[in-house]
Amino acid sequence: MKKLEQVASRLSRSLPPLIPAKAGIHVAKRSAPRLRIPACAGMSGRRLSSSWPQRPLVLAFIAACLAGPAFAQDSLDTIIKDHWSWSLAQNPTFATSLGVRDYDDRLDDASLGAYDAAVEDQKRFLARLEALDAGALAPGDRVNYDLLKLDLENEIAAARFGGKFLAISNRRGPHTFLTGLPDDLPFFTVADYESYVKRLNAAPAYVEGVIGRLEKGIEAGWVQPCASMAGYEKSIRFHLVADARESALYSPFDARPAAISAKDWARLKSGAEKAIAEQAVPAIARFAEFYEKAYKPQCREAIGASALEGGRAWYDHRAMVFTTTPLTADEIHTIGLKEVARIRKEMDATVKSAKFEGGFKAFQDFLRTDPQFYAKTPQELMEKNSYVAKKIDGELPKLFGRLPRMPYTLKEIPADIAEGTTTAYYERPAGDGTRAGVYRVNTSKLDTRPLYEVEALTLHEAVPGHHFQVALSQELELPEFRKFGGFTAFIEGWGLYAESLGLDVGFYRDPYSNFGRLSYEMWRACRLVVDTGIHAKGWTRDSAIAFMKENTALSEHNIAAEVDRYISNPGQALAYKIGELKFKELRARATKALGPKFDIRRFHDAALENGAVPLSVLEKRIDSFIAAEKARQR
Repeated sequence: MKKLEQVASRLSRSLPPLIPAKAGIHVAKRSAPRLRIPACAGMSGRRLSSSWPQRPLVLAFIAACLAGPAFAQDSLDTIIKDHWSWSLAQNPTFATSLGVRDYDDRLDDASLGAYDAAVEDQKRFLARLEALDAGALAPGDRVNYDLLKLDLENEIAAARFGGKFLAISNRRGPHTFLTGLPDDLPFFTVADYESYVKRLNAAPAYVEGVIGRLEKGIEAGWVQPCASMAGYEKSIRFHLVADARESALYSPFDARPAAISAKDWARLKSGAEKAIAEQAVPAIARFAEFYEKAYKPQCREAIGASALEGGRAWYDHRAMVFTTTPLTADEIHTIGLKEVARIRKEMDATVKSAKFEGGFKAFQDFLRTDPQFYAKTPQELMEKNSYVAKKIDGELPKLFGRLPRMPYTLKEIPADIAEGTTTAYYERPAGDGTRAGVYRVNTSKLDTRPLYEVEALTLHEAVPGHHFQVALSQELELPEFRKFGGFTAFIEGWGLYAESLGLDVGFYRDPYSNFGRLSYEMWRACRLVVDTGIHAKGWTRDSAIAFMKENTALSEHNIAAEVDRYISNPGQALAYKIGELKFKELRARATKALGPKFDIRRFHDAALENGAVPLSVLEKRIDSFIAAEKARQR
């Protein structure tokens, strides 16, 4: 969940570019060519080299391609390629993960100035698109046109609001971006490690960019609420180590690759220690001091977005972007309440099937407190997740005709963020094929991580959920902005829908596991009620926690962490249930239309074959699939 949330922020500026892309894909070979700026304006295509020392020079060259309407040779393909090249220049660490090595010495520019400049660039790209005759495009090209146009319009619209000042949340900040680099970057060659050291030396400038944006947010009154940021400073100070070798930033040096000589290794380690001690750690310390002395005292008491100047309009925009629908907050709230009531009936029936002596609340308390439902060690919890993951692997051919090639692994969530973050999340594979996907499991506070949730959790985060969808997307013949981007309603809607696929292949056989599945579905239904309640209806944090405690079997710790997430990141949590409902609606439509000839494998292949698209585009694709299946079966 968390890492997939980061997909959109990597290639957009509606959310501050502070966190590495995971989500938000063709698997390129390691020997991928350097980024080539497509020919435009009568200029021949030029190969960018890492020998170009100054980012302004690179961007100045790219800027020549942004004025496309003035040139007769402008085309949709050219615009898409130019935009992708621009996107990589804007996001150098992401570019590295794709095998594009022209920006290996740089970190992302998180400053407000860079954000504003990016918005102006996006306006120019939009003007180029609008100058084309969209009606003359072939159907496939028209989809590419519409999706890129929608992306640009969403980002340009977002710039009107103060959300651009919210450069941190209770789960992210410059310290999480920096300490996430070892997981985001390749480490195979001497050049890889040299580039990493250069990036460590660039940490102070990156942090100052974030601080500058936050300072503007303080001036504008756009700051995070106090309630959701409680204890945030601990996650920063976790990384203020006295010995550079104890830093998470030093982890790439735990083992020497065979291709690197002992002499080079000693030099690289020495450079890293110096960069960590003299640049990166002091930069994080600078942020810690700023947060504690300047930002935290200015946090706001009101938790809802509507309390901010222009905040309700901002929330409505985010709800539209995250759901890819025109649904209002009131409509979403009502949908949520209906889903809560429906799922509650199923949960009550499951309690009865367990032959439990007591009511719903007593059953909740039983599940939250009985030791039989909890692992005694982190290893036991990881082993349980691993078992379920391997078990579902073997069932995938029953559900899909096409399987992704890229594997995934399981790792624990880093200790510095574990207690304040979610139960699990997924990290996407490297775009150049050098790193598998990662299913991250939270092993902190084991008495809040019930085993009866593991099946639903694993199906969501790994397969057939996030890893399956994301890894498959990497193999599609689509423009890069579609392979590596995507719409949250589709991504998270698919993840939640994937939980239900366990019913098709024999999972959730005991009442406790099935109750865990229903509790997870209820959790996402509650999000529709709670997120809109907080940001559009004036709910308090306590009322949101009480609602979720009443209706889910989540532990109180997890409920509090989730509510704080919704407070800090308005609207994102709406995507899950809205997307899942659309997938279920379309499956029901196809099942009814095709009757006994309905093939679930072909349905799923059709649903996933265009990447993570808006729900309206998905609906059109499934309607076409139904028509084609009817014709094929005549």
